Amino acid sequence: MTNTDPSPVTKWRKHRQRQGFVRVEIQVRKEDASLVRDVAKALVDPERETETRAVLREKIAAPRSGGLKALLASAPLDGIDLERSRDFGRDVPR
Repeated sequence: MTNTDPSPVTKWRKHRQRQGFVRVEIQVRKEDASLVRDVAKALVDPERETETRAVLREKIAAPRSGGLKALLASAPLDGIDLERSRDFGRDVPR
């Protein structure tokens, strides 16, 4: 007879997945392992998660571009002539 019940580990992972968590596996140097664990714990802790995310984004994460619209909004436009003359094209015989 085969056992078709999911294992407790499978149940736990499904439960966490429904809560919005994902499983991440990384490899770090031995001396950094406790640091990475502490960062992960701080991100899960409701009292510290917002501040931890803000610090990590400020210090580590690369700034994301907002696309062309953000690029144009941040562009220095001083001294650039944005007016263009009205050109109605050429006369075309009918």
